[in-house]
Amino acid sequence: MMKNLLLILLLLTVSSCKQKGILNENDNTTERLEEENPVKERFAKMEAEALKEQYSGIFTEKGDSTKLFQIRPTGISTLPIQQAAEIFLKNLSASQVERTTFTIDDEEWRKWCNVDNGIYDRQGVSLKELTDNQKKNALSLIQESLSAKGLQLSKDIMKTDQTLKELNNGSLDFDEELYFLTIMGKPSSTEPWGWQLDGHHLVINYFILGDQVVMSPVFMGGEPIITTSGKYKGNTIFQDEQNMGLALMQSLEPEHQKEATITKFKTGNNNLAEANKDNLTLNYEGIPVSKFSDEQRQKLIDLIYLYISNIREGHDKVKMREVLEHIDGTWFSWVGDISENAVFYYRIHSPVVLIEFDHQRVVGVPNADDGKPSRNHIHTVVRTPNGNDYGKDLLRQHKERHHHNN
Repeated sequence: MMKNLLLILLLLTVSSCKQKGILNENDNTTERLEEENPVKERFAKMEAEALKEQYSGIFTEKGDSTKLFQIRPTGISTLPIQQAAEIFLKNLSASQVERTTFTIDDEEWRKWCNVDNGIYDRQGVSLKELTDNQKKNALSLIQESLSAKGLQLSKDIMKTDQTLKELNNGSLDFDEELYFLTIMGKPSSTEPWGWQLDGHHLVINYFILGDQVVMSPVFMGGEPIITTSGKYKGNTIFQDEQNMGLALMQSLEPEHQKEATITKFKTGNNNLAEANKDNLTLNYEGIPVSKFSDEQRQKLIDLIYLYISNIREGHDKVKMREVLEHIDGTWFSWVGDISENAVFYYRIHSPVVLIEFDHQRVVGVPNADDGKPSRNHIHTVVRTPNGNDYGKDLLRQHKERHHHNN
C-alpha cells in the first residue's frame, strides 16, 4: 500500500515538473532562441559597444582639416526626393509611420549592418510587408535618390538574397524584399532630413540639406556574384569594380606596385570600414596618387566614379568635383596578388572619400567555403571620412547657424 502511494506521489511530481517545464519553455521561447543564436548576440553587442561612443568620424592618427565640408548651394534640386518621401510616408499606416520615422540626429542612422536578417534585427518597415502601392512608393524614393545604374545595382543585390534563399532550402533569413526603410527628420526643402535602406549586403544612408546630398556610409555587396541557377540565373554584379581595380594595379610600374601592396597574401577578409566602424582611426597606406602617370590617374578617377555614380545625376558631379580637389592627397593600397584570376582587396583613401573593395570568404552558398577568399562573395564600402558620414558635419554647421539651443 505504502509502495503504491509513493509511486503515485512520484508520478504526480514528475508530471508536475514536466508541465512546468513545458510552460517555462513556451514562456521563454524568445529568450531561448536568443541564447541559441550566439552570432546574433555577438552582432548586437558589437553595435551596442559602438553606440556607446559619440559619433566623431573616420580620421587618420594625425587628423585632417575639419573644414573640408561646407554648407553651399549646388543648384541641383532635391525636390523630387522630398516629394517621393512625403508620398511614401503619407501612404503608410499610423503604426508603420511610428516604426519608420526618427529625429534627424537619432542614433538610428548608425544602426545598420550588412549581415543577413537571421543574425541582425532591423528598424523600420521592410519592402516585404508593404502593399503593392506602398512598395511602389518606397522604390520611387530610392529611384529619385539614385542614378539608374545605382538603382539597378541595388535591385541586383536584392536578387542575390533571393538566390541565397533558394540555395538554403527557403531559409527565412534571406529574401529579396527583406530590406528596411527608415526616415530621419521631416522631408523638407530647408531643414535637414534623410533616409536609410538597411538589408543584407545593401545599406544606403542618404542625408539631405537643401539641395546638398551626402550618400554615405554605403555598403554594397553580394553572394553569389554570378548566379548560375534559379529565379535570377545570370544575375551578375561588381565585375567592373573588380576588373577596373585589377587593371589599375596591373598598370602600375613594378616599384609602384610594390609600394601600393600592403601584403601579397590574401588569406581572409580585409574590409576595415564596415558596420560599427564610424569612429575608425585609419591612416593612409600604399602609394600616393601624386606618383601616378596621367593615364594611371585617369584610371583611378574612372574607378572612383564607378562608385560615386550610384548617386543621382547631378549630385554625382558635385561629389566628383570634391574628389578631384583632393586627388593629389589620395592614396591607393592593395592586398593580394595581381594575376588575372586573383582575389584581392583595394582601398582608395582621400580626405573626402574612402572606398574599399574586398573578395570575401564564401558564407551563404552551402558547402562552398574552403577557408579562402573567393570572387563569388564581394563587399564594397563607401565612406565620407573626417566627420561627414551621415552628413554629420553639415548637420553640425546647420545647427550652429539656426538652432543654437539644440
